[in-house]
Amino acid sequence: VGGVAAAGLAWLVGKIALGLRSDYFAIATLGISEIMISILKNEDWLTRGVKNVTGLPRPVPYEVDLQQNEWFINFVIWLQGNDFSAERSSEVFRETVMLASGIFVKLCYSGLFLSVLLIILGLSALALNSPWGRMMRAIRDNEIAAAAMGKDVTSRHRQVFIIGSAVIGIAGAMLTTLDGQFTPGSYIPLRYTFLIWVMVIIGGSGNNLGAVLGAFITWFAWIEAEPAALWLAEWINSFLNESNPLRQHLLEVAPHMRMVFMGLILILVLRLDVQAEKFG
Repeated sequence: VGGVAAAGLAWLVGKIALGLRSDYFAIATLGISEIMISILKNEDWLTRGVKNVTGLPRPVPYEVDLQQNEWFINFVIWLQGNDFSAERSSEVFRETVMLASGIFVKLCYSGLFLSVLLIILGLSALALNSPWGRMMRAIRDNEIAAAAMGKDVTSRHRQVFIIGSAVIGIAGAMLTTLDGQFTPGSYIPLRYTFLIWVMVIIGGSGNNLGAVLGAFITWFAWIEAEPAALWLAEWINSFLNESNPLRQHLLEVAPHMRMVFMGLILILVLRLDVQAEKFG
């Protein structure tokens, strides 16, 4: 349903904005996305606004249900060894079951994610190697030549825009069910527009496997930048005097260093890309 809704909205946006030049089209779509976020935040009848939509069902079991389920408890006992069953009333046993339930749920989500990812990659590979895919590559490489061969460039742009939006709609639905709630207030351009853009640039435009690899690299850098910055700040503070006002300032700004770090990665990738084109 999320994919269909996103595809329908993409068709409407494409009808309005796809006649624009590429840079103006990017500006128009960014503006439309901000309009959609504003609607989601303010229309209580549709999404409850900033009160969020909670209690959404998950596609995998809940940890609490697993911890009370006899088959899961027996599974944990089997993993730990039969002697472990004698300690059912102990605190260690309860903590082990709780930990195992969390790991089991994460593995279920990982399996679901990998299944959807492999299906989308497989369909993308089939499309890329089909006559339609060859036509799309020709349009990407030289729109003027493709149009001279009788191809409807604007219509094909709209097609791929709709397909890409459908994939993003599916991803959004998966993210919402992972959190168990829909929170319009948390959707900020830095995280859900800029980061995805960086993922594609790092992976390489037009490279499906590269986009997946770029996504993992970018997200790992994003979540590890803050603890790395905190560690660096503490290391620098070890050389500073206790009364130095720079000590506290470094600890305060360290969580924001992830923005600087992602900007540096983007500049480095673009610089290397320019160098690669320059030297063939």
